[in-house]
Amino acid sequence: MKVLVATDAWRPQVNGVVRTYERLIDEAGELGCEITLLTPQEFRTFPCPTYPEIRLALPGYNYVVERLDLINPDAVHIATEGPIGWMTRRYCKKRGVPFTTAFHTRFPEYVSSRFGVPERWTYALQRRFHAAGAGMMVASESLRHDLEARGFERMMPWTRGVDTEVFRPRDVRMFGSDEPVLLYVGRVAIEKNIEAFLNLDVAGRKVVVGSGPMLEVFKAAHPEVTFTGKLIGEALAEAYASADVFVFPSLTDTFGIVLLEAMASGVPVAAFPVTGPIDNVTPGVTGVLDTDLGEAVRGALRLDRSKVRAGALNFSWENAARVFLGNIETALFASQGRRVPKRKRSRRLIKRRAEAQ
Repeated sequence: MKVLVATDAWRPQVNGVVRTYERLIDEAGELGCEITLLTPQEFRTFPCPTYPEIRLALPGYNYVVERLDLINPDAVHIATEGPIGWMTRRYCKKRGVPFTTAFHTRFPEYVSSRFGVPERWTYALQRRFHAAGAGMMVASESLRHDLEARGFERMMPWTRGVDTEVFRPRDVRMFGSDEPVLLYVGRVAIEKNIEAFLNLDVAGRKVVVGSGPMLEVFKAAHPEVTFTGKLIGEALAEAYASADVFVFPSLTDTFGIVLLEAMASGVPVAAFPVTGPIDNVTPGVTGVLDTDLGEAVRGALRLDRSKVRAGALNFSWENAARVFLGNIETALFASQGRRVPKRKRSRRLIKRRAEAQ
């Protein structure tokens, strides 16, 4: 089976959407499905207003038609509601090609915080976008309930995973050991509510890993905080393992892969009780959720790190890929009376199953 994924978010961006589809490509391949991408790398781009690190594509519809006709996928999945997403949606509607979508980002809150546009306007646009699809994948149960109340339909669960070999407890202290290390990892942008973390009156060294439009502003305002910029791979894994608590101040994330990465590293989470944390953090075991973020930090520092690590082992990218492909087969084939395309059996998967028997 060949699935085309159209996404406006791709490298060199580093975020949850990009990480999700990077891993999906690998894991789906092992499950006998080929993922082909349509990304901004194929088009001219321009910097996103107020967020120049993100490049938005200028896709020509004729090119999109030629590209999709050439690929001739068995299924189409639209990951984002950006220019590429809208062009692919247009193609599918004109050709009568059923497709699935995914709700990854609360753009209404982001647009409202940056430009003052009422959230209901942007939600109405997103609702229209996703209504044309055969199913919309959502990452958490609390997000599904919220979107259901806003009029979204045909939602399908799709969890995420974490690489527990890369993100694991390590005997490292990148930021010193004389005081507790409070870590934030993610975009340094206004919608992430980072100021709630930076302004915490809690003893310890605050560390921010990531880049974004507010980085220089926050560096100037908080010289006492360590800002590392963007880290990836082993450097990122060591940063997690060097922390005593992972602070997640966001109020708008739809999942929060960074939560799983911290937990897999044995680092307890301190967060608000909102979508993302309430779906992935076990209170009193893998983290503490509280409307008072400072209390959450103090409580998280007392948790057993081995139990935090154990809580993350329930998430795998292989399972996330299985759920994704199951959603595709259900929404685009079985429910429409179409034959489900065969998957090619992976030699590596066959060998792994044989070894397990």
